[in-house]
Amino acid sequence: MQIQQIYTGCLSQGAYYIESNGEAVVIDPLREVEPYINRAQKDGAKIKYVLETHFHADFVSGHIDLAAKTGARIVFGPTARPGFDATVAVDGQVLKVGDITFTVIHTPGHTMESTCYLLKDEQGEQVGIFTGDTLFIGDVGRPDLAQKVAAELTQQKLAEHLFDSLRDKIMPLADAIIVYPAHGAGSACGKNMSKETTDTLGNQKKFNYALRPDMTKAEFVKEVTDGLMPPPAYFPENVMMNIRGYESIDLVLQRGTHALEPAAFEAAANETDAVMLDTRDAEIFAKGFIPNSINIGINGGFAPWVGALIPDIKQRILLITEAGREEEVVTRLARVGYDHTIGYLKGGIDAWTKAGKEVDRIESVDVEQISERLQNDPSVIILDVRKASEFHSEHVVGAENVPLDYLNEHLAEIDKDKTYAVHCAGGYRSMIFNSILKARGFDNLIDVKGGFKAIKESGKFEVSNYVCPSTLL
Repeated sequence: MQIQQIYTGCLSQGAYYIESNGEAVVIDPLREVEPYINRAQKDGAKIKYVLETHFHADFVSGHIDLAAKTGARIVFGPTARPGFDATVAVDGQVLKVGDITFTVIHTPGHTMESTCYLLKDEQGEQVGIFTGDTLFIGDVGRPDLAQKVAAELTQQKLAEHLFDSLRDKIMPLADAIIVYPAHGAGSACGKNMSKETTDTLGNQKKFNYALRPDMTKAEFVKEVTDGLMPPPAYFPENVMMNIRGYESIDLVLQRGTHALEPAAFEAAANETDAVMLDTRDAEIFAKGFIPNSINIGINGGFAPWVGALIPDIKQRILLITEAGREEEVVTRLARVGYDHTIGYLKGGIDAWTKAGKEVDRIESVDVEQISERLQNDPSVIILDVRKASEFHSEHVVGAENVPLDYLNEHLAEIDKDKTYAVHCAGGYRSMIFNSILKARGFDNLIDVKGGFKAIKESGKFEVSNYVCPSTLL
């Protein structure tokens, strides 16, 4: 038997490949399925099952394409109602794969169909449990997502279900088994999960706040729901794609990797409502970009930020990328359901400038320069675009906070006639923020290189006393 966690940092997501005696399963696969197929071929194995722990909100799973290409059977837990051919397992059902087995354990709470899969080895010994979003390392799944697609559910009711699932189904299992969750730190599916991506159940019983043995249901509900922020707008859309089905990734890639010369790119931008998305690094983008394009760098938390900031999942998108990364960008957009990329700028920004096309710029300065600027012009406002939890934990005294996560809801708070020195933690999010505002006619924006880290280390600004955050959302 072999177990492989396939972890994707951009989504803080763990998929799993488990093989035994020529048969394999894939649990919670990403949209692009070739890596799983290639791995099985390398092992001389047949993928027998695609096991889904629930209908995911933060990414579009690859279950449909993987089943179509391999003949594997898609399996969901009890109460799931997929809009395609799949097995809806019953609680306690045993699935045999080679010489090992997976037992279906229905654990409603994060969602009502949420299910864990208990792995037993060739001797029938419990080895691990694949918990999806029911149990993370250091946290549990947030209980407010399913109410977005089922109005009769409340986070109170879901949290109560989650309490029962953990106590009745998970905590009685052996301390020695390994917990294999679907997410780690950085995911919006939980509040405060660890950077570790596996652990023993025994350790989690000791250190995970939600598994305290003396915890009452009321205490659990209060602590699990405390500090929850509204989920990204694309979450319900991804859920529906996972329930109803979606277009093959192969077709999405074919359409999205269509190369456009500068003239054709400009015509497409003018004739459609496509968003021009520039995925280059922030500092490179600032030096020259196509007017009205927005920057979300591929070398960061790309897909979740696209989902948070481009409201319409069916939005057409035109790409400006580094050479050779076009397919990667289209793939990562498709991971979160943005399937309507219609082409990319052939030759990138160099081809655009050589064609004599107009470029725009964003002023980007270091901490020394912004300190001098503020001394000469006290009217400049320091604008912190980190999450509210980051800001409350520690910030520049006198700074304003408009979290990038909810920029679309807070645009009215920003005055076009005022000048803002914009920073985040390290520079990635502030450039996204500035590019979006620039495209909407805001001109008085200065990007602070290095973000809050550089500001704090400079010693030139008064910083509030540190307060440990209760949530990382």
